[in-house]
Amino acid sequence: MRRPQPAPTEGTRPLPDPHEATARLDGGGSAQLVVLGRYRLERRLGAGGFGVVWRAFDERLEREVAVKIVPRDAGGERVEREARAAARLGHPGIVALYELAADERDVYLVSELVRGSTMAELMAAGVLSDRDVARIGAALCEALDHAHARGVIHRDVKPQNVMVVAEPAVGAGFAKLTDFGVAHVASDDPLTRTGDVVGTLAYMAPEQAEGRRTSAASDVYSLALTLYEAWSGGNPVRAASPAATARRLGTRLPTLGARRRDLPPELCDAIDDALEPHPDRRPPVKELQAALHEAEPLLDDESGLVEPEVRERFGLATRRVRAPGFATVLAARAGAGVAAGLLVLGAVTRLGPDPPFSALAAAALTLLAVALLPRAGWLLAAAGVCGWLASPEAGREGTALVLLLALAPTPFLLPRSGLLWSLPALAPLLGTVALAPAYVGVAGLASTAWRRAGLACSGFIWLVVAELLTGRNLLFGVPDGALPRGDWEASVTSAASDALGPLLGSPALAPLVVWGAFAAVLPLVVRGRFLAFDLVGAGVWAAGLAVAHAGLGDLLASTTTLGQARGAIAGVVLAAVVAVAATSVASPVVAAHAEPATAT
Repeated sequence: MRRPQPAPTEGTRPLPDPHEATARLDGGGSAQLVVLGRYRLERRLGAGGFGVVWRAFDERLEREVAVKIVPRDAGGERVEREARAAARLGHPGIVALYELAADERDVYLVSELVRGSTMAELMAAGVLSDRDVARIGAALCEALDHAHARGVIHRDVKPQNVMVVAEPAVGAGFAKLTDFGVAHVASDDPLTRTGDVVGTLAYMAPEQAEGRRTSAASDVYSLALTLYEAWSGGNPVRAASPAATARRLGTRLPTLGARRRDLPPELCDAIDDALEPHPDRRPPVKELQAALHEAEPLLDDESGLVEPEVRERFGLATRRVRAPGFATVLAARAGAGVAAGLLVLGAVTRLGPDPPFSALAAAALTLLAVALLPRAGWLLAAAGVCGWLASPEAGREGTALVLLLALAPTPFLLPRSGLLWSLPALAPLLGTVALAPAYVGVAGLASTAWRRAGLACSGFIWLVVAELLTGRNLLFGVPDGALPRGDWEASVTSAASDALGPLLGSPALAPLVVWGAFAAVLPLVVRGRFLAFDLVGAGVWAAGLAVAHAGLGDLLASTTTLGQARGAIAGVVLAAVVAVAATSVASPVVAAHAEPATAT
């Protein structure tokens, strides 16, 4: 029976029912529903026994969302249960809840729009490598541990309720747990009582199927069964009929090792232990996660989600950045060459005697070499400068050793980023104007967490080495006991004892860890989506970095020239401004994939 429509107001047309207008909207018509006064329904993503899920646009906050619409008399209690469970949780591995609302007809659950494919779809297509399964499993273990710590038992972990999103090739943050519609919330009035059976039979823990009380161990069982199916190609519980499936519940299943003898034995044992019929004998989720992490490097990754065509096919690369054109590539190489050339020019003219060759010619050759072959050119230039300083003609063996300390770690910290190898020089340059911490914000703009951390750590190493070479206080100052360059520049032994010794024998390098960590997490708090959120996130990040520098000052006060970092406030504020400005400029050229999309 059709539900009555509210009377249209003057100047408007009656809106179609969201449960009945699907055909017209999906067929490309212009009619669009707006529910709850702000969510414009754009495309139906799926439907089930409990309602319809739509992709929608939040006109108030200007973001895409997923809206689950359930008639009050067809499952409203389930939606409320899902909302109560999701409201307790906040984790990147769990689909985020935004709002629960209702009108006289329906209940609405507004949540994060998840783009990608379900684990079930990827398994059916045969595109999950063994390593992909371990990565997904480890991510789900982390999500479940978060939920269990807050008294939420999912009770329906299965491939259909696992979304694989983002960039699987990087191995982090790409699996999300969805649908808490049958979750149990501790200390809540349950909608089901002991004796009721909820969930999916083929993935239920035995105690859940028997109507006994569920626990975290029940989710561990269901997750292990999901992973078992992904690795073996079949669910050992599922049978031809529900009755036959029920008869298999509680029996000891065939070991994973019997079906996949090529998998690491320790991994198979961990899955088998998690499939113990008795919940008290199953390992905690953290133990299963550790086993998955240990096995991951040993597993095959061929033809899996690391393949670009697979990610493209299933919509797993959530962001597509415009490919750099020839002019952009040329500018990047030219910039790297100019930076390396200036560094060579400065080192040759400032760190040694007048050279028997043209310093400008050496800088020009470096510029050309780095622009054409970034890594090889940079390494040759570094070796050339250190080699000349250590030569009998220059007689600066100690200086060469200290300079080598700054240069040598950079290729290892940024192994495939030759165009960035000269960027750490920006840290000591900013230090000359008491803004060294601003470099952390610059490093935080790099594309991956490892690259961000590597840039930050390299910059700090260059900074402390510059303090030794110049005798200037650029951040915390020269370590106590370090002598001026004139006392050790001509001797390797003196440089080791009078320059490197005080540096390496004190906590002077401790800020390196802080810089690397803050640079790595910067894009997590400044995401370039909403300016207001970015400003708040950048402010919190900057405050944390300032507090960290203050704590480091207390640690280093007795071993360095300064007890407080130069630029601890101005530098971190500038770092935050750089981050917000850069993401605001970059966000228009980063486009999200429009398809496929799905949601919980």
